[in-house]
Amino acid sequence: MDIANKVFIVTGGASGLGEGTARMLAREGGKVVIADLNVEKGEALAAELGGAFVKADVSQEADAQAIVAKALSLGKLMGLVNCAGIAPAAKTVGKDGAHALSLFQKVINVNLVGSFNMIRLASEAMCKNEPEATGERGVMISTASVAAYDGQIGQAAYAASKGGVVGMTLPIARDLARNGIRNMTIAPGIFGTPMLFGMPQEVQDALAASVPFPSRLGRPDDYAKLVHQIITNDMLNGEVIRLDGAIRLAPR
Repeated sequence: MDIANKVFIVTGGASGLGEGTARMLAREGGKVVIADLNVEKGEALAAELGGAFVKADVSQEADAQAIVAKALSLGKLMGLVNCAGIAPAAKTVGKDGAHALSLFQKVINVNLVGSFNMIRLASEAMCKNEPEATGERGVMISTASVAAYDGQIGQAAYAASKGGVVGMTLPIARDLARNGIRNMTIAPGIFGTPMLFGMPQEVQDALAASVPFPSRLGRPDDYAKLVHQIITNDMLNGEVIRLDGAIRLAPR
C-alpha cells in the first residue's frame, strides 16, 4: 500500500509515539487526522502537518465516530494507528489498601476498549473502500507493550489492558481478512515518551541502561519506522511485534 494521498487516523497523535507516527505519515504524503485530548498541541501539530485535529476520548462511541467522520471527509481512509493510552501505577494491595477498582476499569476502558472502539468503526468505513491493487482496503495498527508479557510491580491494570490488545490482534485480523483489511500490533519496550519523561532523570538513565542493545530509550521515530513497514508490507498481518532492544522487564 502506498501512503501518499491516503487518509490515516492517529489516536494519541499530539505527542510521543503518535506524534512521531503522524509526522512520518505526513512526510510520506499521507493526510493525517490527529485525535487527542490535548487541544493545544493537537491543533498546532495538525496545522503544521496540513492535517486535521479532533478532540476525542477514544473510549467514547460518539467521539470515535467523529474521528472517523472527519477522516472520511478528507478522502480515502486506509489506516488507523492506535497510540492513545494511559499508564497509572498501583499495586494490587498497597499502603492505602486494595487497588481502586475504578482505576483498573479506567485503564482497561481507555487502552483496550478504546483501541477496539476505534478499530471496529474505522474498519466498518474501510470495508466500503475500493480495494488497492493488492486487494487491500485498509490496515490497523494498535499499540500494546512489553508489559503485556512481563508486567512489573504496580502494572496489573496496564499489563491487563495491553495483554488484551495482544490477545485480540489475531482474531480481529481473521475477522477482517475477507474484507482485505489487515490488523497488527506493536509492543514497544522502554520509549522516551511524555509518560516516561515524567520520571526522575536517574530512573530514566537506569531504564535506558537496562536495554541490551541498543542501550538507549526508544524514540518515536523508531516506532514510526515500524509503522511504515507494516503499512507498506502487505504480508504483515495478525501479529504482534516487540520493539524493545531485546529487553525483558524485571519485577521492578
